[in-house]
Amino acid sequence: MLNVTGNKSAAARIRIAKRIAQELQEGTVVNLGVGIPTLIQNYLKPDSKVYLQSENGLLGIGPTPPPEEIDMDLISASKHPITFGEGASIFSSSDSFVMIRGGHIDVAVMGALQVSQTGEIANWAVPGQDILGVGGAMDLVANAKKIIIAISHVAKDQSPKIVKELTYPTSGIRQAEMIVTEKAVFRIENGQLRLDELSSDTTLEEIQKLTEAEFIVSEKLKTMAVD
Repeated sequence: MLNVTGNKSAAARIRIAKRIAQELQEGTVVNLGVGIPTLIQNYLKPDSKVYLQSENGLLGIGPTPPPEEIDMDLISASKHPITFGEGASIFSSSDSFVMIRGGHIDVAVMGALQVSQTGEIANWAVPGQDILGVGGAMDLVANAKKIIIAISHVAKDQSPKIVKELTYPTSGIRQAEMIVTEKAVFRIENGQLRLDELSSDTTLEEIQKLTEAEFIVSEKLKTMAVD
């Protein structure tokens, strides 16, 4: 039986990854978080000169390998199979966190459970549920020069992920600069959320319905160019 829901979900994740790949500039060092961010390396141009960093000790992540070439000794911090990009280097996890805590990560692309209208992030705990730990999220939130959030627009129960105020535990007082969903692109400037882009199959009315946070609409609102 065709899994229509699964196909739609996969297409939505790919759309988000493609849009964020367009945002990453030449020469930047980018940490990819768990989930949707692990797809981004597949949509960077081969000559993009974007250097992808993983918390478990790798700089220079390449595209996901084909199934017959997967080596589970070569994985990202989220246990996603990867390849080496040209000039890649391997080092200890402790050295990786020296890079993060030392402010050497230009962009952190992270998933989230919620993002507030001011860009505050909750991505590590759900009240009342067991968790494995925060991992490197708080280090990245505190020290990356820029934070981009990659999330589906709503949760599985259709509740908004972009909210007025967090109801889940915060990941830190630092704020994201950009939120990319399968339906829209938002930017946060001076504590204000602004809608900059809509997907081709989404309307402004739908975004208003599915977004709890208050936001303004850019005078230059445009269509996400990823389809």
